[in-house]
Order: sequence, then structure tokens, then C-alpha cells
Amino acid sequence: MTTTLTREQARRIAVRAQLLDAHRPSSLVQTVDQLTLLQIDPTKAIAPSADLVAWSRLGDAYDHSDLTFALEQERSLVEFSSFVFPMDEIETVLALAPGRIHPTAVEWVGANAKFRRRILDRLRADGALVAGEIEDTSEVPWASSGWTNDKSVLRMLELLNRMGDVAVAGRRGKLRTWDLAERVYPADLQLPSVADAADVEIGRRLASLGIARPGRKDSTGGEVVGAGDTGVACTVTGVDGEWRVDPEALAALEDGFAPRAALLSPFDRLVYDRDRALDLFGFEYVLEMYKPAAKRRWGYFALPILHGDRLVGKLDAKADHKKGVLNVFAVHEDVAWTAETGDAVEAEIEALAAWLGVEVTHP
Repeated sequence: MTTTLTREQARRIAVRAQLLDAHRPSSLVQTVDQLTLLQIDPTKAIAPSADLVAWSRLGDAYDHSDLTFALEQERSLVEFSSFVFPMDEIETVLALAPGRIHPTAVEWVGANAKFRRRILDRLRADGALVAGEIEDTSEVPWASSGWTNDKSVLRMLELLNRMGDVAVAGRRGKLRTWDLAERVYPADLQLPSVADAADVEIGRRLASLGIARPGRKDSTGGEVVGAGDTGVACTVTGVDGEWRVDPEALAALEDGFAPRAALLSPFDRLVYDRDRALDLFGFEYVLEMYKPAAKRRWGYFALPILHGDRLVGKLDAKADHKKGVLNVFAVHEDVAWTAETGDAVEAEIEALAAWLGVEVTHP
């Protein structure tokens, strides 16, 4: 039997699953465990995306040093292929990663067997290093049309990371340090089968989203955002097609919903699947940092604005830490806001500025 949900119920399931209702999580590790991952992106128009995602859940209880401590000291979290994962889930991640490497990259690693061995020997002898400290002795240099062209050491390290040979040990400023995987990951790793790992991944994905379409990729053709055939089959009133809902999230509808306002990273998983955001929230969004300024509707790094179970607008702002200000260029209202919504959003903007250690200004 297929369950039928109203759009409001579907939105509330999605918001609660992403820890964006009024019941805030108690720790960074608990947050990442529920979200399953934090995406790393270098853009710092306001703050790095991973920090924004954590702050939007934890509030001023979160500090960037918490992430560094969890990654480099406590080892409760781990950086892997542009994401932060719970260390408890690294077995699942490692089991699936090799199968997601492009065949041409696998062939390139095979053609550089001596180069690969020399890198591993160097890390074994000298410990964690940044890519620039390792000599490029590749037999076949890496070639691409992108930013990795001729960066053979970095590319080899990234591929060895996905193959489970090396791990990100920490960072020196913006640069990753690399070490042997055995020095970073738990000593008692036991990788599951690919099939079992895929089942775990898709189940955790649905739990983190609450509700999702069956298996598919996002609208840009990148990350898998669907739920496959896991969870409970459902339909959403007024929205075409089938959905899957996490059974625990479905049962939690009986507990009521506690709303709040939140400012979201453009990479936040509540809005990452743009088609899902449009279907459930009626929310149109495009990250416009790659557009010419004259063609932007909402701003370079506009933050989606959540109030209750609705995505209600975008915040166009930029932090200037040298001047100690958060420049608010525009607050775009997708719908007419009530006074309550306006007050809640303004309070959240002030909270963001306080967390950044700056003052709000409107140029």
C-alpha cells in the first residue's frame, strides 16, 4: 500500500531529517552522523560551506576549531574526496569508492606502478606531507583539460585515497596533508561487500533526507540523491511521481513540528537536489557564483532562507573580516513575508554576524 503525504507533511519530514527544526543536535559528530556528510568547498564569501552547514544546525555552540579537532585530534570525523564523513562510516565509504573511479584513471595508476610505490615509501618514511613536498617521478604524467593538468602527485594521492592506500591526515592552511591510510583509519577495519555497503549508504541517505525520489542523480548529473527502493513508497499531494520516505521520519510526524529560521549554505542537502526543492518547497535556486554579475538574480553566494517548513527567500551577503562587517546587499523574499518571518530572519542574520565576529551593515 502506498502512503499519501501532503506537501506540508513532506516538507516537515525533510526539514526535521536535516536537523533544521527547533530541536538542535548536541554535537558536531552527531550532526555529521545524521547528515551523513559535509561537503568541502573553498568558497568563503561568508564562511566555508562545511562551517555554514554545521552552524545552521548547532548555532553559536559551533566553532571551526571543532571541525579541525574532530578531524585531526579526535579522529571522529575524516576528510575523504572533498567530503567529511563520520569515521564510523569509513568502511562503507572505502568499500564503494574504488568502483566509482573512472576506468581511465585506474589505467593511469596502473601505468605508474613505480611512481605509486615511491609515494607510499616516502609517506612511510617521512609521515604526513602535502603534495608539494613529494617529488613528481611519474612515468606517465597526468594530463587533463582542467586544473589538475600536470599535477601528477596530487592526482595520484587523490586516487590512492579513493583506493584506500592513503588518507587525508589534516591540513596546513588550505593544503591537505597525506599519510598512509593505516595511520589515520582505525586498525581493525573490515570492509563490507560492495552490495552491503551500497545498502547501508542508500539507507543512511534516505534517513538524512527524510523523503526522496527513487534512485537518480541530481539535476546536474552529479551526486546520487535518490533513495532506490528503500523506505516506504509514497506519493505527495499535488506532485507527480513516486517518492520514498524514511519509516522513522514518517512515524515522527505524530510528534508535531517545532519551527525556526535558518540560513543555509548553497551546498546544504536540504536544497542540493534542486528538483526536489522545487517539487516540495516550490523553491527555485541556482548557485550564481559562476555567472557574470549582471546576470545574477540573487547574488554571488546567496544563502537559501528557511522559515519553519518553507524556503522563503535568499540572503545576498558577504563577510569582510578586515573591516569587521557582514555586508547585506539584499534579502530576497520569494513570497510576501509576515512580520513573524521578517523578525525571525533578521534575528538569524544577526546571529550569523555574531558567530562570524562581525557587525551587520547594509551598503
